Amino acid sequence: MNKKKKTQESMGRIYPSTIRLNGVALTLAILFYLAAAAGGIIMGQSGLGDLITGLYVIGMVLLGTYLLLALKIASQWEKAVVLRLGKFLRLSGPGMFWIVPIVDTLANWIDHRVMVTPFSAEKTLTKDTVPVDVDAVLFWLVWDAEKAALEVEDYRVAIAWAAQTALREIIGQMQLADILVGRARMDADLQKIIDERTTPWGITVQSVEIRDVIIPQALEDAMSRQAQAERERQARVILGESEQQIASSFAQASEAYLGNPTALHLRAMNMLFEGLKQKGALVIVPSSAVDTMNLGSLGGLVSLGLSQPDKGASPPDK
Repeated sequence: MNKKKKTQESMGRIYPSTIRLNGVALTLAILFYLAAAAGGIIMGQSGLGDLITGLYVIGMVLLGTYLLLALKIASQWEKAVVLRLGKFLRLSGPGMFWIVPIVDTLANWIDHRVMVTPFSAEKTLTKDTVPVDVDAVLFWLVWDAEKAALEVEDYRVAIAWAAQTALREIIGQMQLADILVGRARMDADLQKIIDERTTPWGITVQSVEIRDVIIPQALEDAMSRQAQAERERQARVILGESEQQIASSFAQASEAYLGNPTALHLRAMNMLFEGLKQKGALVIVPSSAVDTMNLGSLGGLVSLGLSQPDKGASPPDK
């Protein structure tokens, strides 16, 4: 709820008034007002007539007021739209310029910098009827100040609503999977649609970036379980392929030992040696392997060797 309220406030933000006072005009006006006051006092004390004093004071006040209202200064990135008696006259700025008070009015101050507008689409159904919340950022600028001021009432609010409408339209045409993995394509489509709508207003869209896509928690849990099951399936497939490779290797080894019993006998002796190197190790050999590889006598010799006491050991006490 707070997120939606914030978005609406950003779209309906009240921007600074078109009537602005600059420091130069204000300073000059104050100087003329002070000069009028000081001159009126001095002229009154010098005995000049009230008519002359009044005319001087009124003239200085009017001149100060004229400077205050007529002298305007636009920043480097701004242009002012000047109307004369309600009709478009010119674009002024950047820098200092003059207008005729009462006759001329400033309709708008147009900012030519790149602007950033966040927008979102909440609870919007995709093509496969999945509600999603999508947040995006729009980068745009005004390339024609006259059109931006005259063709649309408030170009900032208009472009924000146009972007949100286009986002909802794009979401309704795409599957959820395409939205999650195809953000680059979605950004390009959004930029094209919004730019077509805002070009008549003198506004061009530089880029659109999708910041976040939020799906329902239940669906997110289901997708997580699906991804986990897919990883488990892949692990089992890899394990089965490994078993096949091991079985193939054993089959090749058995073919090599089949025609060379001496190699098989040496391999068996090596296996027994490796097992008996560990102190207290127990080696279990199948009886079929003992008969096949003639390990019966070898096992007896090994057992006899293990049962003999060390020559350096002392005899047991009687």
